[in-house]
Amino acid sequence: MTPDAQAADTPAADAQAADTPAGGAPADTELRLRKLRSRASQLKLDLHDLAEDLPIGWEGLLDAARRTYDAYAEIALLEGLLKKETSR
Repeated sequence: MTPDAQAADTPAADAQAADTPAGGAPADTELRLRKLRSRASQLKLDLHDLAEDLPIGWEGLLDAARRTYDAYAEIALLEGLLKKETSR
């Protein structure tokens, strides 16, 4: 994967998309949330696999943990946004 392609798939890029005005429909937020949950689950499995192989591959541990943390933090953010959207 090229650095440009990887940058587009980062939690920061996702967070920027989530920071759009709250005029989006709850269905749009639910779709984003569903996709993000799927990606977060895969990141969690990748982190688990990396941890099982320690000390081999220890160099990638912090990066994998950060990506997993960021994904779950974004899920919490979107869940809060969805709660606000549906309570209107």
